[in-house]
Amino acid sequence: MLNRDSANFRDPKVSWYTNPETGESYWVMVAVEATQYQVVFYRSDNLIDWTYLSTFGPANATGGIWEVPDLIPMTVKETGETKWVLIVNLNPGSPAGGSGAQYFVGEFDGTTFTAENIVTLDDEQVAGTVLEDFEFASWAGSGWTVANQAGNVADGPFGLGPYPGTIPGQQQVVGYRGERLVNSFVGNDWPVGTLTSAPFTVTSDWLNVLFGGGNHPRVEGSQLGNEPPAGTLMWNGFEVTPGQTLADFGWTGTGDLQAANSPSDSGGDYAIGNYRINTWAGGPKGDDNVGTLTSPSFTIDGDHISFLIGGGREKDTTLQVQLVVDPQVVRTATGADDGALQWRSWDVSDLQGRSAQLRVVDETTGGWGHLTLDHVVMGDEPAKPRSAETTVNLVIGGEVVASATGSNSETLDWAAWNTSAWIGQSAQVVIIDNNRFGWGHILVDDIVAADAPQQRRIVRFDWLDWGPDYYAADSYSNVPDGRHILQGWMSNWNYANFTPTSPWRSAMALPREITLHRLGGGYEIASAPVGSVNDLQVKRGSVRRGNIRVTDSTLVLPFSSDAYMLEVTVAPGDADIAGVAVRTDADYSATAGEGTLSGIDTATNRVFVDRTRSGDVSFSTSFASVDGAPLVNIDGSYTFTVYVDRSSVEVYAEDGFRAITSQIFPDPQSLGLSLVSQGGTARFQKIVAVPLATSVHTGNRGRGWSP
Repeated sequence: MLNRDSANFRDPKVSWYTNPETGESYWVMVAVEATQYQVVFYRSDNLIDWTYLSTFGPANATGGIWEVPDLIPMTVKETGETKWVLIVNLNPGSPAGGSGAQYFVGEFDGTTFTAENIVTLDDEQVAGTVLEDFEFASWAGSGWTVANQAGNVADGPFGLGPYPGTIPGQQQVVGYRGERLVNSFVGNDWPVGTLTSAPFTVTSDWLNVLFGGGNHPRVEGSQLGNEPPAGTLMWNGFEVTPGQTLADFGWTGTGDLQAANSPSDSGGDYAIGNYRINTWAGGPKGDDNVGTLTSPSFTIDGDHISFLIGGGREKDTTLQVQLVVDPQVVRTATGADDGALQWRSWDVSDLQGRSAQLRVVDETTGGWGHLTLDHVVMGDEPAKPRSAETTVNLVIGGEVVASATGSNSETLDWAAWNTSAWIGQSAQVVIIDNNRFGWGHILVDDIVAADAPQQRRIVRFDWLDWGPDYYAADSYSNVPDGRHILQGWMSNWNYANFTPTSPWRSAMALPREITLHRLGGGYEIASAPVGSVNDLQVKRGSVRRGNIRVTDSTLVLPFSSDAYMLEVTVAPGDADIAGVAVRTDADYSATAGEGTLSGIDTATNRVFVDRTRSGDVSFSTSFASVDGAPLVNIDGSYTFTVYVDRSSVEVYAEDGFRAITSQIFPDPQSLGLSLVSQGGTARFQKIVAVPLATSVHTGNRGRGWSP
């Protein structure tokens, strides 16, 4: 095999190919050179000796690395012709952010794949008034104000002015317009700071911003600094004089973690002062140290106990900080597999006057088998978490009213902010880089005032699924009747290591049959769960309803299940949102309660899944999301099917041309189902909910998560 000199040659998929003209047959292998965004093709007659054929790419979505390619010949349903489909998974760079699966349609002649659906920016139309394009060399006199933690503009993340493209050491930046852009990779990812525009007046319904960079969203109530809350600093913040240890503060230890070995002056970015508790350094074994450290008793005399915590994350009691009262564990906290310490707070207002102890428990070995704790404060207000954002924000009246973050990609795309409610008001754009670790930078280019939202570039590409949790999709070989069955991993590398499941993580999406269609002058894939999924239906307990009008409210249906198939046909009418909320609790409404909302957004002409209130969303700032796909046919009435499970929803709409797969982690008791209309009256023409079993032989339901 030819040495491609690539450190990221990976993920081969092999299939048998017969040339329809010559009859010659041989094995064809597709693989990727992941960081070059290339699919490479090889042939072999014996599965041992391989000959290089050709290379495809880069093309379309190149936001992350390319992975898991698959080459499939498919018959077009409408014409009977044969087209070849090349599936290329990538991470990050999907429409929902993070991991995803795109596809190309074209011809393969046994040597070369030629795609017919490659999209370029040559025909991109950008309407409106450009408020800023950053086509200048210096921040001085530009109207933009730089504030860096370093104090020196040249040493900050934004440098002396907009940068002409890619900074040395950075992956190639693509998709910006003109010659320069904001690029906070100056000094690599370490420096942090802000860049603020001069005030301007909002004059249009939309503000469109071209941006990219790291995926670190804004967290409400956070702070850009690392200031502790007001209150009593306990144990002097673990700051010791030479010769002092935790034992001098009355702490005791067990196992490898003896009080005389702590605190430590190592580990824990964003620690305050010189010393902190670090169980990695608290004994002789590093991550294999096990034991406990327990404080002396103290009286709870504030409403909140706040502290900086970092290190490993576990969902059981083997690695955590505990608050112990009489002698029960009443509060716990863990790290996030991160060396950077972050503020956490416990509300202890119900424990006023009680005697308590703080206990550090480390019974975990191996990677991230340690915990770091610093600066414990008891007071009446909780700590504000430190922002780690890389964002571009619209600020009006001193408040952030719109915010966007990157997708861990150097490829720029558009964000569209609806500013119609603030026309005539003064505004500023604030660009924030407050992250000094991986993908800790932000890219910003044109800022455009317009009458309509700018189409995201990424929606012009072809995707197998528009949700956040469909990745590494691959087809089965030799399926009977020439069908094409595909299955994907139901997760996303943005948070795959942190999902609240134990002792396992991740599941597979339902296997799908895919078909290829001639549509709108091109070719598109439609998908649907394999027919055998219908064998899991349990007729008992099903609900069928029709012709129900819901006006700007939520209507509860008499149905309860943790795994079911839901078919909906709805005419949104004048409603802004028309859909169904699944896995709801008793308090679910348009503004409160737990539930996952799927349906039609008429303002953006999308089918969507809103999991912002779906249950546990706390484990990652990337998880609480609203994800959607553009509608194919806008005709006033829409049918979509939702497969609901203990830890997932899979939505199929527009005759399968749109699919959205999302993990959810609801309370096990959230089993309700509601019809939802917002902003007007929607008519639900048909609702069918049918429970599903795990197999045709048992009534146990659910494939997924159980707490």
